[in-house]
Amino acid sequence: MDSNQVTSYQAFEVTEQDDGSFAQAIVTKDVPSLKEGHVLIKVEYSAINYKDALSSTGNKGVTREYPHVPGIDASGTVLSSSSDEFKAGQQVVVTGHDLGMNTDGGYGQVIHVPESWVHSLPEGFSTQDAAVLGTAGITASLCIDKLLMTGIGPESGPVLVTGATGGVGSIAVALLVDMGFEVYAVSGKADQHERLRALGVTEVFGREELSESNKRPLLKGRWAAAIDTVGGVPLENILKSLMPQGTAAICGLVSSPALAMTVFPFILRGINLVGIDSAEVSSAKKAAMWAFMQEHSSILQGYQDWVTPITLDQLPEYIDRILKGGAAGRTLVKVS
Repeated sequence: MDSNQVTSYQAFEVTEQDDGSFAQAIVTKDVPSLKEGHVLIKVEYSAINYKDALSSTGNKGVTREYPHVPGIDASGTVLSSSSDEFKAGQQVVVTGHDLGMNTDGGYGQVIHVPESWVHSLPEGFSTQDAAVLGTAGITASLCIDKLLMTGIGPESGPVLVTGATGGVGSIAVALLVDMGFEVYAVSGKADQHERLRALGVTEVFGREELSESNKRPLLKGRWAAAIDTVGGVPLENILKSLMPQGTAAICGLVSSPALAMTVFPFILRGINLVGIDSAEVSSAKKAAMWAFMQEHSSILQGYQDWVTPITLDQLPEYIDRILKGGAAGRTLVKVS
């Protein structure tokens, strides 16, 4: 299929109504003309991320103008390209940048994006694999990359992962276990604890383990490192519980964006707090993270039970589910 044969496509579009509410519908859109330096891609798969759920319900902090097609992940096949690097028929993946935020995203059967956003599909990965990993996999990989950069290795001690049944958390768990780390997990979903153990987690704690504020400036050092997806009080307790020279990589704020604590863990234990931005990270760094996941692609075998496949018309149900904290693992959207 080339772009000359495709004149329209279907997309899950969100529209702002006169009363300020937002409506979701499957609509038919015209394929845009190919701009210089851009690539037209037939989307096969996307996924649901928390940012997609916000965009799909009218969050102006994510998407400023509507109508809009969400979907910060997209994998599929090039229809046409004005780039020397990408040719029609080539399988590719796009994550982050402005895709699905203020540029129509992966919930449409066609996307039109700058060539700098596009990556060739890693060898051995299907378009489905790429979407299952997607932004969540890039984020988890960047977190682990930060741990390694600060000297954390399997010999350093146990690593704690919060939000471990979410997309980022569950992929981080799978990668860390595959690398030989001793992994502990925090999840508020008791019915998913056994699935985490099946991935190789040593012990799973309930959300309440970290949710109570503690005024002490330092707690017993328990963790060599942590990957935190929730922020707020849980992150405060983690930072106070890091061993000397420990590192916490943070990538979420579903609990809170605020931190109320002293600097004592930083200046008495020399700990590191590192932030992760998976959207605007350089193309070269993203390519390195895809190569890292390719190196650990065996995680996909053990991860299949964490993938829920849906179609475009099922998006409203699953968007509502992720906003209410009811989703686990990755929700794969079959677009085309």
